[in-house]
Amino acid sequence: MKFGTKLKTQSDFTSKLVSLVLPITFQQFMLALVSASDALMLGKLSQNALSAVALASQISFVQSLFLAALTIGLSILLAQYWGKKDTEAVSKIFCYGLKISAILSLLFSIVAFIFPAELMQIFTNEKDLIFDGAKYLKVVSFSYFLTGISQIFLCLFKNCERAFQSSLISSVGVVANIIFNAIFIFGLFSFPALGIAGAALATVCAKIIELTWCILDFKFKSQINFQIKHLIRNDIIFVRDFWKYTFPVLGNEIVWGVGFTMYSVIMGHLGSDAVAANSITNIAKNLIACFCIGLGSGGGILVGIELGKGNLEHAKLCGEKLCHLAIFLGTISGILFIPLSFLITSFANLSETANEYLKWMLLMCSYYMLGKSINSTTIAGIFCAGGDSKFGFVCDSITMWCVTVPLGFFAAFVLKLPVLAVFFIVNLDEIVKLPAVYLHYKKYRWVKNITR
Repeated sequence: MKFGTKLKTQSDFTSKLVSLVLPITFQQFMLALVSASDALMLGKLSQNALSAVALASQISFVQSLFLAALTIGLSILLAQYWGKKDTEAVSKIFCYGLKISAILSLLFSIVAFIFPAELMQIFTNEKDLIFDGAKYLKVVSFSYFLTGISQIFLCLFKNCERAFQSSLISSVGVVANIIFNAIFIFGLFSFPALGIAGAALATVCAKIIELTWCILDFKFKSQINFQIKHLIRNDIIFVRDFWKYTFPVLGNEIVWGVGFTMYSVIMGHLGSDAVAANSITNIAKNLIACFCIGLGSGGGILVGIELGKGNLEHAKLCGEKLCHLAIFLGTISGILFIPLSFLITSFANLSETANEYLKWMLLMCSYYMLGKSINSTTIAGIFCAGGDSKFGFVCDSITMWCVTVPLGFFAAFVLKLPVLAVFFIVNLDEIVKLPAVYLHYKKYRWVKNITR
């Protein structure tokens, strides 16, 4: 009898995990595919076009950090209250998150539209890259506001166990983006060839489609107790809880994201060849990492729902299984980079020097991916599911700002080490933090129900 119960529990866990992880993984993969299509199509124009857009995209990357903090903070509360079946609380939390995200994203749009050249000067001192990147930012800035709203809707869908719908909407937006890329960049079907500006316009059009679908789906298929007053008046209790868990995540995202942006600043001052190779490497990392991120996001929602139901021991067991899966998936993901390095370098339209950088950078990603898988599953998934959002902030602050960022600047600008040596140093962050992550996991501070 006990064996049968255990088997049933294992079967339920697998079924629920697959229903959450696969759609989220596919969604992450499709999002990464947009960057890959941008790189492929812009690479056909010139290496400078590829490098300029890669650097300009750091602005949307910084915005994504804030959105990630908001959506993780929302997920901490949404998953547990959904597990508790308190749909009115879900509506109040969602509405407040939507309001904050809209205001923040509007600021990003305004700044990128008014100061595109000034933003580009942060990342590079090459005039051609600044000019092309500013042209891209001027147009793509309109997409930032649209993204800020749609991401909150997609977050709600995932935490209300509608991950498939979230993935479907996001994926259709990606496919539309890729199609518009081809049309606007190269001037297909009698449209003018807009080059870099065409890639930006494609993003804006795709985001309009995505947001429109989100709003229509929410209007006709919403499962929460939504009321207009929740948008106007905010419940102070949920506002306090939201910021209690979101502020540490926001700190973590800013610390990690600005540190990661510093890596781009470092590589951006090592020449166009280093920028181009690093850009394609990051795209490949994002494509492979989507499996690890999907496991962390889906697993975190699953653990959060169980904690919200009060099933603390079962949630603890789910966390243990997720960690084992993370190690396995990280190992497989790392191994994939070995054949991938030969495949990508054979198709990349880069200079001989950039191509050599690219080959070795991709091989170095094999060790990075194991750490990425474990840390995504624990820090962003399991820990946050139980409201333990402070650890990631402390861990990344020490790892990035006391170790990898200072060492990266020192290696690049003082010791003037070769490009590949600098790349190796700035990609050690996910490995350095592993011992601390393991010790913190074993304390089980994340095993708690935070609903009121």
